[in-house]
Amino acid sequence: MKTDLGRTPAFLCLFFCAAALASGPDRIVTVGVVPPPGAVEAGAAAVINLQLDIRSPYHINSSQPLEDYLIPTSVTLEPVPGLEVGNIIFPAARIKNTAISDEPMALYEGTVNIAVEIVPSASLAGGNVALKGIVLYQACDDFTCLPPETAPFAAQFSVSAGIPEKPERALLSPGPAVSLPEAPDPSPVIAGQADGAAGSSGPWNLDEASFPLLLLLVFAGGLALNLTPCVYPMIPITVSYFGGQAQGRKGSVIAHAALYVLGMAVTYSLLGVIAALTGGLLGAALQYPPVLIGIALVMVFLALSMFDVFELRMPAFLNRLAGGNRKGFAGTFLMGLTVGIVAAPCIGPFVFGLLTYVGNRGNAVLGFLLFFLLALGLGIPLLLLGIFSGSIRKLPRSGQWMLWVRKVFGFILLAMAVFFLKTLFVNPLVFPLALALILVLAGAYLAWIVPVAEVGRWFAWIRNIVGLGFFTAALFAAATGLHSYVETMIADKSPMPSIGSGAYESRAINWIPYSEEALDRASLEGKPVFIDFYADWCAPCKEIDRHTFTDPGVIQLSREFFMLKVDLTSAGDPVSEAMRQKYHVVGVPTLVFLRPDRGEIESLRVTGFEPPDVFLPRMRRAYEMSLMQSGG
Repeated sequence: MKTDLGRTPAFLCLFFCAAALASGPDRIVTVGVVPPPGAVEAGAAAVINLQLDIRSPYHINSSQPLEDYLIPTSVTLEPVPGLEVGNIIFPAARIKNTAISDEPMALYEGTVNIAVEIVPSASLAGGNVALKGIVLYQACDDFTCLPPETAPFAAQFSVSAGIPEKPERALLSPGPAVSLPEAPDPSPVIAGQADGAAGSSGPWNLDEASFPLLLLLVFAGGLALNLTPCVYPMIPITVSYFGGQAQGRKGSVIAHAALYVLGMAVTYSLLGVIAALTGGLLGAALQYPPVLIGIALVMVFLALSMFDVFELRMPAFLNRLAGGNRKGFAGTFLMGLTVGIVAAPCIGPFVFGLLTYVGNRGNAVLGFLLFFLLALGLGIPLLLLGIFSGSIRKLPRSGQWMLWVRKVFGFILLAMAVFFLKTLFVNPLVFPLALALILVLAGAYLAWIVPVAEVGRWFAWIRNIVGLGFFTAALFAAATGLHSYVETMIADKSPMPSIGSGAYESRAINWIPYSEEALDRASLEGKPVFIDFYADWCAPCKEIDRHTFTDPGVIQLSREFFMLKVDLTSAGDPVSEAMRQKYHVVGVPTLVFLRPDRGEIESLRVTGFEPPDVFLPRMRRAYEMSLMQSGG
């Protein structure tokens, strides 16, 4: 399923599960308690571990969800006189993209541990302490959504006479809970799309169109890095080295070139795999604005080096290690392994940006593939020149144009800095417009402004083509952002009427708050009724508003229905509970069709998100069945 713009499967939502029972084996989350071993000394810090077992296939929101409307997992403790509670330390979230998600979600799955720090005072010495509390969570699967639930727990421990004064403790400062990596959890921290899910494109979290484009861009980036001042002048020297080692034998030249490229591929592919496997730390850290700002500043810092504001240099001993003259096939392979050190001042910033991207994705196969393609892009010219050694005389001479190439990558790094700040922008228009501004400036600067001396006519064509490419990308970014913004505004304005208000006239569907009077009017006019049960904390509810209820076919057919909405956001609200019980709603969104006589068409009820191509036939069937019932 794609949006009109062909984006990654567009539905930011977790479809929530059927209701859990209040107790017993059907509870979705159970809390086990591991008290401190032995007696706790009065005045000394100790830790109580809460082990949350989350029943498969469900998951719960992390302590710091990536969306404000989602309910975070939290721990609340009953106060105990003489007991000080320090930080409550949550594990790192699992940053997960699903087949129906525009953006990643921060989740807990399986078994997770929460550490609660306690410090008993001297007044509790010699006695036992009973500590009680609850864990608040919102449980989900890939289909429907359950209202927030609580799971109680209790811990008992004894207190012995301890030290008279409290020692310094790093974790005792009160404040909000923090997220730390969770060592005992064997599951990967970053997950790809669910296997077999609709619209899934495998482990890449990319749709069928964008994934090949990503591969092509990375390979092209590797090719372009050959044109930087650190790499290009070394190409003739390296190819000559192959010829000298081969002593004129053509097959040996090709073998040396292939081993050199293979060494590069091994180094970069290993970097990609390491970045992916350690990406859980990065994925969890990217929940925090200071980390995003820090990464953006690093990107800007590296971009300035590309603009020659300052020069990055590798330590001399590393250059000697990488540039040493070695003989034989093993020497050639070793040179390939270490060539990245020599070229680091030019290719390092781009490699850092790609490492950050791969670390955020957390997929080792993707990391291997992207960096393998990057190495091929860097190495293919060497391989070709090794095969056609006579062509090396036709290469353009080194010159100022290589500094121009560095500036191209400088603007790419600035665009990446804006990308990492995307989630911090309050207005969703800021990101696409800021990105478009950088791309426009890049096109103008690279095509017309920056002086490049001693170049031929061919370079003028290249400058104009590159400038046109940046302008095209800027136009696409701005148009895509504006389209998405307008689409979001329409969806966000139309579907959220307040219960008790009058008819809600939207730019799309005419929603009416649920009332008995509305049902009476529908019966009088002989019209069927559609009821959407939603909640503010429900991600799939927002997605069905955005993607299904804005479909032109759905909007047109909605004119034949009374379109009602019921807000179930407040679980304890008597009105919400009455509606939930009356219509037997256990999860949201729940979509209900009524005939004009108020009888439900039970076969057409659905709980969870439905895309417009599935929902529209259901809606037509409801309309046809209502016509048959009324004799129309």
